[in-house]
Amino acid sequence: MRRVRFLRNPLATEIGDTVEGFLQILGGPASVFLDGRDTRRTRALVTLLHGNEPSGLMALFRWIKSGRQPAVNCVCIIGSVEAALRPPLFSHRMLPGVRDLNRCFKPPFEGAEGLLAEEILQILRVHHPEAVIDLHNTSGSGPAFGVCTHLDREHDALVALFTERMIVTRLNLGALMEISEHSYPTVTVEVGGRLDERAHELAWEGLCRYFDSDRVLAGDEPVWALEILQDPVRLHLNPGVTQAYGEAPDSAADVTLRQDMEHFNFATVDPDEPLGWIRGDLRSRFWAQDAGGRCVLSSLLRCVGGRLYPAAKMTLFMITTNVAIARSDCLFYAVPQASVSS
Repeated sequence: MRRVRFLRNPLATEIGDTVEGFLQILGGPASVFLDGRDTRRTRALVTLLHGNEPSGLMALFRWIKSGRQPAVNCVCIIGSVEAALRPPLFSHRMLPGVRDLNRCFKPPFEGAEGLLAEEILQILRVHHPEAVIDLHNTSGSGPAFGVCTHLDREHDALVALFTERMIVTRLNLGALMEISEHSYPTVTVEVGGRLDERAHELAWEGLCRYFDSDRVLAGDEPVWALEILQDPVRLHLNPGVTQAYGEAPDSAADVTLRQDMEHFNFATVDPDEPLGWIRGDLRSRFWAQDAGGRCVLSSLLRCVGGRLYPAAKMTLFMITTNVAIARSDCLFYAVPQASVSS
């Protein structure tokens, strides 16, 4: 059964007066095809895979409203429309009890989210785009960055349309960007927090460069110098562990992280920087694995007298103070300082 609604060259008058109106017209997952000035090539934009990350959709809505024509064909896929529409608007990463859509882009394609992910991949295969950009907002407030699985000039060039910071990861999570390994250059771009006006503007500016430019992949022109962080590690809570954020230990929580943790997004933290408090030992509360499946918790955190500290100098990112997201996804990513370059 087809889950995605298809639209071609919708007029500004056909998509509602607001982004919410646009979502209501779509009703569910959608693919919007925009004919380009050069119809021989196609690029893909994917957005709203998480329902609480609106910047990419806002940028696409603004583009359609402008009446502009892209340089090449653009197929624009909008994912978690139902989650975005669930009140309050843009507050649900996914609907209660369902899987994270951006963890479903690998077999087996089971359940509603797996089948939708499979259909999105089929749409991309049909159009065979020269590049794919997956636009997101970060879980917490923080600067923009790109994520890819390959370190090469093509992926650099795509990320550089939006930001000067790139993460190169080998973690296999089932995210859309992982198709880059065997399909087309694909990057994830996190434009910043979902409530940050600068994130919405950055999504718009980057989308305009992506849609308007005759060429977006690297050629003879130099690519902006990017700050590159390689092989991040995700820190997770163990099942059943309770967690909170605060300025002091929460007596009802096994783990309390600092209330101002988001200030460490893309900051370098030293081993003497306190991150929070813990009841019990590290292994009973957390787990962390590298891309090879090895436990690396001891190289990430240390505990002294019930206080948490970094085990070494490292850069942290994707920090959130949303307990639900921290529990269902991860607390943060960390990269040893030796893996940061420019």
